[in-house]
Formats: sequence, structure tokens, C-alpha cells
Amino acid sequence: MREFSHLSRRTILIFALFLVVESAEISEFYPSERDALLQLRDGVNSSVLDLHKHWTGPPCYKNQSKWAGISCSDGHVTALVLEGFQLTGSLPPTFLENITNLTKISFRNNSLYGHVPNLTGLAYLESVFLSDNRFSGLIPYGYIELQKLRELELQGNVLEGSIPPFDQQTLIAFNVSSNKLEGPIPETPVLKRFPKSCYGDNANLCGEVLGIPCSTPPANPPKAPGEKKRNGLKVWSIALIAAGGAALVFVSIMSILLCYFRRSKRKETLEEDKQGKIYNIILSYPSLVPLILLLFPILTFPISLLAESISTENVKKRSYWLESTEDPVRTLDLTFFDKDMSVFDMDDLLRASAEVLGKGKLSTTYRAILESGSVVAVKRLKEMNSLSKREFTQQMHLLGKLRHENLVEMISFYYSKEEKLIVYEYVPQGDLFELLHENRGIERQPLNWTSRISIIKDVAKGLNFLHQTLPAQKVPHGNIRSKNVLILQDPQSKNYHSKLTDYGFLPLLPSKESSSKLAVGKSPEFIQGKKLTRKADIYCFGILLLEVITGKVPGELFSPENGGTSIVDDDLSEWVRTVVNNDWSTDILDVEILAQKEGYNEMLKLTELALQCTDEAPEKRPKMSEVFGRIEEIEVEQKSVVTDVEADSSVS
Repeated sequence: MREFSHLSRRTILIFALFLVVESAEISEFYPSERDALLQLRDGVNSSVLDLHKHWTGPPCYKNQSKWAGISCSDGHVTALVLEGFQLTGSLPPTFLENITNLTKISFRNNSLYGHVPNLTGLAYLESVFLSDNRFSGLIPYGYIELQKLRELELQGNVLEGSIPPFDQQTLIAFNVSSNKLEGPIPETPVLKRFPKSCYGDNANLCGEVLGIPCSTPPANPPKAPGEKKRNGLKVWSIALIAAGGAALVFVSIMSILLCYFRRSKRKETLEEDKQGKIYNIILSYPSLVPLILLLFPILTFPISLLAESISTENVKKRSYWLESTEDPVRTLDLTFFDKDMSVFDMDDLLRASAEVLGKGKLSTTYRAILESGSVVAVKRLKEMNSLSKREFTQQMHLLGKLRHENLVEMISFYYSKEEKLIVYEYVPQGDLFELLHENRGIERQPLNWTSRISIIKDVAKGLNFLHQTLPAQKVPHGNIRSKNVLILQDPQSKNYHSKLTDYGFLPLLPSKESSSKLAVGKSPEFIQGKKLTRKADIYCFGILLLEVITGKVPGELFSPENGGTSIVDDDLSEWVRTVVNNDWSTDILDVEILAQKEGYNEMLKLTELALQCTDEAPEKRPKMSEVFGRIEEIEVEQKSVVTDVEADSSVS
């Protein structure tokens, strides 16, 4: 009985501890954030999404959220995205103020009305998408205080009043078109960047951007409390006012002195009165005195100071891409590789409307729409500030001369001590990562085996070209991954083609730490601290092959919960090797191609090639020319099999 009593007490104690731990885990969220979201839940309705059903329990649990449209990090809500859910109602006016870690808010394409939300205090906010609703009232002035704001979309509402003077250098996307806004567009350097389409369909807006003169000069917009005056008067206005004030004082003093001087000299002879030509002119034509004295301070105005002021203003206007304005070696010139392509300059680029295409560890890529209508991709490089101009320029000219159907073409580049930009041709249809992994579900259009091998062949062809034309580069590409394979689709045949980007950056990186952010940083030789060769490119290409074959993202865990086997490993090649050695070869294939029996042999041949490419010993990996040749053979075999199947089906 005692043993039973002791056991019961121990059981109760363990159960109590379990409840405490469980309770602690459940409380891993911030009640004020949950309360704020519940205000939203109770204030809007949707015929598509029942928020009362989907928003229950804690919004964040172990950095994940089961709440529709909510993303979390460190237990905090960081994103609120409810797009196209046919939401109706008005947003609680201040409900977002308690969700202070928000970086993104999106209510695009709903039927919300009332005032746009107050965003005061959201210091981390980067993206605000409120377009295509029925919001009314003013654009809150406090939006100009969001120092990290990158994207603001308010188009397609019924907003009234004037546009606040947005001047955040971080702002790269801005649209207030199709509203009822009025008055002059503030002439801040940031707002001048965006094309008139971002302001269109506002009947009473005017300003330089729209090409519509305002009937009266715009008054300086009221400044927020404590805000320093940013723009002020134009440089020449300041110069003229200063000159006029100096002239007025100077005229007054000189007039008094002149009167006294003339009285004292009135009795002297003309010979004694010769004090120089200027004095004689003053005596003979006293009416010219005010004009001479007015011109004197203007002509002697410090020209260097004026030039410096104008130069500073120009630099501020150009600080859209180039945030650091203290760079003494900035030239503001683009260097073009082909003179026929130099149809735009740096000013055109700085005025372009832009959006972020992607952020990598070493660069951010933007889609820039020039005023001419042309579209280019602009890559802003990081971690290369220690490079000299000679080093950077030399590598750019080496890469910029490369022309191949499977390489994204470099158009121009820009160098300064603090900023480095590369302008590429724009490839509009996304990348291989998106094509393979995004929007998986019932409505997804599967990527068939024929398309996959066609894309892979293009990648191999482009990489082989780099290996043959850059013999002095120890790793010609250095960053082979699915996000750096851009996709084109022929509109008639629907066939896919691919182009490589982000090539040739390894020699520009100053340290092993920065080099580890490239794809070659995952190769065995890099991890082991050995010397890199072009075989590191082969390894990365092999991983890409396995990604295409398996449909799995390199670096993810393949646990049973994620649809994998009982093996859990971060190395995609090791996982495939283990599965194949256990004779589960069909288990490696992406479910989208598993049913294509006519390509099964070719899939296994490509898998075998991928495993050879990812051999831990670099010397055992094949050369790129051999890899390309074998892929061509596999593609020919695949086409032959498809032709035979089609012939058999037509006969039957």
C-alpha cells in the first residue's frame, strides 16, 4: 500500500511538472499581440476565410503560427498578410500599435473601408500593402516616420487630402494612384524617383512628376514635431536673399560715407579730387550707386560655396540606390560593356521605379523600370567595400564581355568605395527554385520530366561555357543554385529554357567567411579548408541535379513527417546515396515525375551522374565538358523514348 501511495505521489508530481512545462510552452506568446489580432478578427468579416475558426489559441507557438496569414519569429508576430479574402468592415484604428515587431502588413484586394491603420511605433515595418480596398480619409502623416519602410501601396482606394513628404531613402516602391488626392506632390528626392503612373488617376494632383504645373507655389509642408527642416529654399533663392541683404546693408553704409566724403571735398579743386575712375563715376553719376553696390556682393559671392551647395543637393537626389553620400570617389557614371546599350545613364537609373526581386546573402536584386519603359535588373552587392576600383573593374570587364544564350547578360556596372552595382538584362519569368517548389498543391501545374531535363541541359551548357572561357578562374561560377537559374518559357511551344546569373563573384570576396555564403561554401573541400578548384562548381551542379530529380530543397531535413524516409540528414547527396544503396531508387523521385514511366531509366542515369558530381573527393568528379556531353546523351534518349511512346499511342 505504501509503495502504491509512493508511486501515486510520484506520478502526480510528474504529471504536475508536465502541466507546468506544457503551460510554459503554451504561454510562449505575447497576450497584447493576441488581443490586438482579436480586435481585427471581431471587426471584419469574410465569405472566404472564417477568422473565428482559424484564429484560436496562441498566434505564435515555437516560432510558427497556425493562424491564417500570420508569420512569427522569436514568439512575436512579424507579418500579417490577408490578401484577397473578401474582407469587409473597418480596421480598428490603433490595433497594430501593440504588434511592434511587424515587418509586413498586407490587406490587398479586399473591401475594407474607413481610415487606413495607424502605424505609429512600428519601427521594423518594411512593407505596407493596402491597395484595392475602399479606404478613405487622409494618408497619416506619421507614415513618413517609418524609417525602414521599403514598399507602400495605397492605390485603388478613395483617399483624400495631400501626399505627405515621404523622404525615406529606403523607399523603393510607392503607389498612390487611383484615389482622390489633391494638391502638389512634395518635391522630395524620394518622391521624384517614381514615375507618374504611381500618382495617376488623382484628378487634383499637380507637380513636376505629373507634368502638371500647380497654380500657386506649394507652401512648405508642416514639419512633424522635432523634425529638422530637410529641403528648405532652393540654393539660388538662398544666394539671392543673402546677396540682397548684404547689398542693402552695404548700400546704407556706403551712402552715409559718400555723403560725408562729398561734403568734405566740395571746396577742393578737381585736380585734388581725382581718387580713381570708379570714384569719378560715382561723383558724376550718383544714380548708378545703388546698382553698383547691389551687383558688388553678388559678383563677389563665394562661388565655391554655391557650387558645393548645388553638388550636395545633386548627391541627395541620387542617393536612392547609393545610400552613402559621403563617398569621396563617387563618379555617378555607369560603365557599359556595349556602346549600343548605353541608352540610359545613372540619373535615369536613380529615377527608375523599382521593386525588390530577391535578397541574397551577398546582394539584393531589384527590378527597375526606366522612364523610357525599358526594364533592367540591378544587383546591389555587399561585402566588397575593401576592393579597389582596379580589382572590381577588371573582374567586371572580364565577365561583361561574356555572351552566351544560357548566361544572363551584364549591361553595365557602377563602382564607388561604398557602393557597387551591376545592371543585367531582365528575365521576367522567375527562377528554377520557384518553378520547382512554390505553390505545390492541387492547382499546381506539374513540372514534367522533359521540361526538367531541358532546363538542366541549358544550365550545363552555360556552365561548360564558363569553364572553357574563364580558364584562369579557379571556380568560374561559384554560386550554382536553383535561385540563380532564371527561367524563360517560349510562348508558342511552352518549352522552358534557362540562364545562369550570379557568376564570377568568388574572386571579389575578401574572406573565407564571405565566400562561405556562396554555393561553393557547401562543398566538402571548402568545409575541410582545402584549396578550391573548378570541381567545386561540379559539386554544386550535382546538388542542383538532385534537387531537380527529387523535388527536395537542399539543406532541409527529410523526416517521415516531411514525406521522407526514416533517415534524417541535411546533405541531399548523402540522403540520395543512402536510399539508392538500399534499393529504394523510386523513393528519391519527385512525386510529379514518379508516374512518368517512359523516363524512368533516364532519371536513374541522371541520378548516377549527380552522385558522381557530388563525390566527396574532387578528383573523382567528372569535368564539366564530360557532364554536359552525358546530359546531352540522356536528353536524346529521352526524346527517343517519348517519340516511341507517341508513335505507339497513335497506332493503337
